[in-house]
Amino acid sequence: MEYTIQKMARLAGISTRTLRYYDEIGLLKPARVNSAGYRIYGSKEVNLLQQVLFYRELDFNLEEIKHIIYSPQFDHEAALHDHHQKLLERREQLNQLIRNVEQTILQVKGEKSMTDQEKFEGFKKEIMEKNERAYGDEVREKYGDKELQAANQKFQKMTKKEYEDATLLEQQLLQRLKEVLPTNDPTSDQGQHLAEMHKKWLSYYWGHYSKQAHAGLANMYVQDERFKSYYDQHGEGAAQFLRDAIVHYTR
Repeated sequence: MEYTIQKMARLAGISTRTLRYYDEIGLLKPARVNSAGYRIYGSKEVNLLQQVLFYRELDFNLEEIKHIIYSPQFDHEAALHDHHQKLLERREQLNQLIRNVEQTILQVKGEKSMTDQEKFEGFKKEIMEKNERAYGDEVREKYGDKELQAANQKFQKMTKKEYEDATLLEQQLLQRLKEVLPTNDPTSDQGQHLAEMHKKWLSYYWGHYSKQAHAGLANMYVQDERFKSYYDQHGEGAAQFLRDAIVHYTR
């Protein structure tokens, strides 16, 4: 069956503007353009769009999705099984959050007591699963399963107060990064204090600290576009500045 761009958009629940953008960046081209100039999509494009939307739901960016679905090694059936497993995990996360809210409602009504740890549990699991989807493969490849498990175990034991402190410290770190970036000197006292703050922030999440791992993570900040864009939104060259400050610090 064939679809015009309007019908394809309605079928998928997205806008025609989104489909046009996918066409522009080469993520999803129409099967053909008819004599009237309308984009026409077929069953192949329907299947590809389904994959795109699955990966978007799992927080992949468009460039990553394009690389995956057009790879010669891409296996459509295997991808569906992978989506199914990840969606089951997502459902369990939502179920845990629902249970957490229900228990909190009972506490507010005076029918149940909850510790701060219990209130925080559902959110910690959601954060861990999101990080696993986004960075799990890279972390395993660079540091191994053992280090990742140790970090996850430490995060699971984190109290609400510790998480709030870590979040506040990260905000202070980003603010300090913006302030010292104009100096263009990551080896200065200010730059090295920034690296020290980063080490302290990592201590909330890492089971074990090493200078080598710290420097390795810093290098990922400029090598991985996801990290780079996160820091560079706070100033042009921010990721590189932070990386250089940490590499100098760990020497």
